[in-house]
Amino acid sequence: METRGPVCIIDPSELYRPEVKAKKAKGLFREYSIDKTDHIQTRVRDTYLKMHTYQTVDYVKQKIAYWTRFDKFEADIMTALEKLNDLVDESDPDVDVPNIVHAFQTAERIRADYPDLDWFHLTGLIHDLGKVLAFYGEPQYSTVGDTFVVGCRVGSSVVYRDSTFHDNPDVSDPRYSTENGIYEPGCGLDKVLMSWGHDEYLYRVLKHNKCTLPDEGLAMIRFHSFYPWHTGGDYMHLCNDKDLKMLPWIRTFNKYDLYTKSDHLPDIPALMPYYQSLIDKYCPGKLQW
Repeated sequence: METRGPVCIIDPSELYRPEVKAKKAKGLFREYSIDKTDHIQTRVRDTYLKMHTYQTVDYVKQKIAYWTRFDKFEADIMTALEKLNDLVDESDPDVDVPNIVHAFQTAERIRADYPDLDWFHLTGLIHDLGKVLAFYGEPQYSTVGDTFVVGCRVGSSVVYRDSTFHDNPDVSDPRYSTENGIYEPGCGLDKVLMSWGHDEYLYRVLKHNKCTLPDEGLAMIRFHSFYPWHTGGDYMHLCNDKDLKMLPWIRTFNKYDLYTKSDHLPDIPALMPYYQSLIDKYCPGKLQW
């Protein structure tokens, strides 16, 4: 599918500029601490500690094998999206509201700035839809949070890197502890194993069901939580030309994913018909999950 050129090429530092309507001041988004008196920060760190302990090469391979049978349930996009009414992301230090609210906030800000890119609106709406994993037995440390590459040295900008990987066996395994690990330099992100979570899962669901979002939208979905790469600059040695072409789009999307988080609630029922029309265009009918 043909699209216009990159939405914009931005400096990664711009990702920390809050939108006007955002509730938090500059510098306070994605703030992580070990303050045990803050229940949200404690919840966030506990989630990452489990993620960084259990997410290994073997673990990810097992999850891929289990979830890519696509035999768990069938549902259309809107039905799956409505499940997010009951989900609060335990890895998110910025908001404590159901994920469906964030979905519509993200989509509507994209729609306001890029009215002609309807696929981009839909990408904003469904980007977190893979979090339905949490309703089918997957723990949050295997569903939400920033992703990273397994099978090579942990990137230096991974959240809590220095205090949460001590019990992960891959860290001391010589096969997986070098810069390249089991990969060839420049192999491309299609060839690496990402920590398992909602990004990779939804990407694979959409591909399996032959949804017609363009490559840019699929890359946003697959890598929007890959902060160590698109914001931290880690893992660049594994990228190929396609990855670098997608990177500006992912960075652009990230502004909307991050800085639309606020307590302002969109009128979801009023927005449903428009977004249903996009679902019918790009991802119609019941999907296999």
